[in-house]
Amino acid sequence: MDSDIPARPELGNVVVGVDGSPSAKTAALWAAAEADRRGRPLHLVHAADIDRRAVFAGADSLQAVREAGRDLLTDTAHAVHERFPELPVTRELGRQEAVACLRAAAGPRGTIVVGHRGLGGFGTLMLGSVGLGVAARADVPVIVVRGEGERPETGSVTAAVRDAADLGWLLLAAAEADARKAALRLVSVWNVLAHVGSVATMLDDLDGIARQRVLETKELADRVREVYPDLIVGHHVETGTSAPGLLIEASGRTDLLVTGRSRRPLGIGPSLGRVAHALIHHAHCPVEIVPPAFASADAPDS
Repeated sequence: MDSDIPARPELGNVVVGVDGSPSAKTAALWAAAEADRRGRPLHLVHAADIDRRAVFAGADSLQAVREAGRDLLTDTAHAVHERFPELPVTRELGRQEAVACLRAAAGPRGTIVVGHRGLGGFGTLMLGSVGLGVAARADVPVIVVRGEGERPETGSVTAAVRDAADLGWLLLAAAEADARKAALRLVSVWNVLAHVGSVATMLDDLDGIARQRVLETKELADRVREVYPDLIVGHHVETGTSAPGLLIEASGRTDLLVTGRSRRPLGIGPSLGRVAHALIHHAHCPVEIVPPAFASADAPDS
């Protein structure tokens, strides 16, 4: 690894999708707190989908949709102002569908926040199609707000890491912890079943492979400490047969769980990966998904 200490990543503006559902309101207030921590404005977005509706809806219907959207944005802004009176808040009534609106609003360096019940407001869904689409396709970090709205803070941020390639997005998790004045905990799950019958087991014993994973996780923690010397950074390797299950359990003891999004096979099509998909559906706290392209833009040379 290069001995030069990389620059700290900059946390961008916060964009949150609102649709009038309780989940979206919770997400808006959480996003307001996040923007306040970052010293950034909050941008409220409601996707009215006017362009598509114009194909089959009349002028009166479209006007009603616009007015309802403006009222929703106004009410949400007022709710945010009551909690964070000094926070700058902007509003946008988008003409496109929700995924496109949020991606455009975030630009190249923003952070998108969505509610865990989906931007469509369907309470029976664990995460709606819009939320999944944003998490899988956005080129910027996406935070799915899960857990109880008034959940007590734990003073920690957890990063689900695998290997040295995670350093780019891991520094973003460190920035999140630093903004919260919280500790950062690196958790790596070592699945013994993944090595059974593989070439690796013919070359070394399982204990040796486990020790190597511990060493790699420690090296990642050391790299983070170089960039954030005042940040408390812990690291731990969990052994088990279900990485999603262990990380979901860990999410009950942290304020934010951060993970990288899987790289797309052959670079084609959106991909969340099995672990990220499970976390945004079942975690007990907000989950931040960082795409590879965004992480590599800030990643140091190795």
